[in-house]
Amino acid sequence: MRALESEKELSNIIAEEKGKTVLFFSADWCPDCRFIEPILPEIEEEYQNITFIYIDRDKFIDICVQYDIFGIPSFLAFEDGAEVSRFVSKDRKTKEEIESFLDKI
Repeated sequence: MRALESEKELSNIIAEEKGKTVLFFSADWCPDCRFIEPILPEIEEEYQNITFIYIDRDKFIDICVQYDIFGIPSFLAFEDGAEVSRFVSKDRKTKEEIESFLDKI
């Protein structure tokens, strides 16, 4: 999973990326984020048609505000530059819940 380096990079990703992109909002201090971290490589392997971008909530709080991401871990899906789905809450997420979300985009 690629980590976001700048707000400009995100603008470029959304504007230029063709296909499906999922933004994963997380933070180092978040226990529910750490809970799902070990399964993320499996999910990426399973969904190779999706580009995954890690966004550190603390480093990019303005992006979180822009996209109404107030709970983590959260996922925001884009297809061809347009938002198509979101899985946003402060609740712990299971592998099955994440896969169900990804199957719908």
